[in-house]
Amino acid sequence: MSDTRIVINKDNKISDIDDRLYGSFIEHLGRAVYEGIYQPGHPSADEDGFRQDVLELVKELNVPVVRYPGGNYVSNFFWEDSVGPEEHRRTRLDLAWRTTEPNEVGISEFSRWAKKAGTSVMMAVNLGTRGTSDALNFLEYCNLDTDSYYASLRRQHGDEPFGIKLWCMGNEMDGPWQVGQKTAYEYGRLARETAKAMKMMDDTIECVACGSAHINMPTFGTWEREVLTQAYDYIDYISCHQYFENKAGNTEDFFASADDLDRFIDTVTSICDEVKAQMKSDKTVNISFDEWNCWYHTLDQDDERMKKEPWGIAPHLLEDNYTFEDAIVNGLALIKFIKHSDRVKIACLAQLVNVIAPIMTEKDGGAWKQTIFYPFMHASLYGRGSAIACDVTTDTHSTAKHKDVTDVEAVSVLSKDGKQLTVFAVNRLTGEDAAAEIKLEGFEGFIFDSWQALESDDMLVTNSADEERIAPASKTDYEYKDGILKATLKAASWNVIIFKKD
Repeated sequence: MSDTRIVINKDNKISDIDDRLYGSFIEHLGRAVYEGIYQPGHPSADEDGFRQDVLELVKELNVPVVRYPGGNYVSNFFWEDSVGPEEHRRTRLDLAWRTTEPNEVGISEFSRWAKKAGTSVMMAVNLGTRGTSDALNFLEYCNLDTDSYYASLRRQHGDEPFGIKLWCMGNEMDGPWQVGQKTAYEYGRLARETAKAMKMMDDTIECVACGSAHINMPTFGTWEREVLTQAYDYIDYISCHQYFENKAGNTEDFFASADDLDRFIDTVTSICDEVKAQMKSDKTVNISFDEWNCWYHTLDQDDERMKKEPWGIAPHLLEDNYTFEDAIVNGLALIKFIKHSDRVKIACLAQLVNVIAPIMTEKDGGAWKQTIFYPFMHASLYGRGSAIACDVTTDTHSTAKHKDVTDVEAVSVLSKDGKQLTVFAVNRLTGEDAAAEIKLEGFEGFIFDSWQALESDDMLVTNSADEERIAPASKTDYEYKDGILKATLKAASWNVIIFKKD
């Protein structure tokens, strides 16, 4: 059995955590919107056609912000087609996912759904096939209460201003798969002028510039540096995207891949600070990690479907059925984001419903929780407040592609009211339990409260509409004495340990 000692000192604060670290994403892709959040005629549908069973699960996750409407979809998105009376809206072909978009759900409907879900909207503008003037028109329609054309048009459509405060300047613009792919200089200039003009119209908004599509892009690094050099004065965040996969079937290496986030985040942070110094700026640009998840199970079949069956409406695309090991990797990613919460201020689990999602729906049935639902729910519920570093003494191991991998990863969060401390911990060993000792320093009056865990001997077990095989269990096999908790973290387990002020 591996031995691990975790010491948590109240003075080792990393940062206050932005609630938006627990955001998500809904794209007009597959069944995310249609048969996902929206399905008129479904037994659970409300007066607006929104599935209430889905809304209840979204509320369980307590998602503070949802990115919309894409993703790759946004690079040929004509926002005007998604507003006004439904009978006047245009049906369009979506080139990104080779589907047909009926535009039954648009800006007004999605804003209404977001309000019901208790979340806010992170809106993206099309900088692929469109540009600054269209983004300004869109912003005016969404946010302004003036007598100008687009604000008046929104009022004619029966809506008050939506008050959207967070705006993405396009999506993955260095990707060759992107409609309207651009060089770093082209995009940097366009993002600069668009963000500048949008802030002239509404100086309460924040803007996110596109980082490179992923860390293995040939443009990674040089792209961020050029985009930031061009747009630094007018943007607030730069985006990062990362998807984890286990095509090799190597679980321990899959768990170790979460460490790649450290290098990714540290590199982008260094570039941001390099440009800050170069610009002699007082402003700090932070990171919006607005796409992340495991994604690999359905890639081949999705490619085949888009080739052979194009232009369908809401086809089954990217519907990964997540395993237990996927849930552990997502838990590890959440730990990394909390550890880097001084610079990662926004993160969006991609996506929320049906499409690489924690929530799935049956067309004529109910909604259900995937394995990845639970680590995200725990982090969102208990991970708000201040991140406190854990001093973890643990053994290390090597995997196929990673060296010096810690057996146990952990971080803690002190709640906003200062009355609850939550420890998130993962034992990354697949064949060995970890004997853990947790000691608090400087947390006078705190006592052990509860311990929940996700555990399984089968790394590939999944949940389904018929059976939930993976769900949190309350743990009682611990010893708590003289302020020290001794507990055995099972091999390959996600653990949530809570202390409360007595």
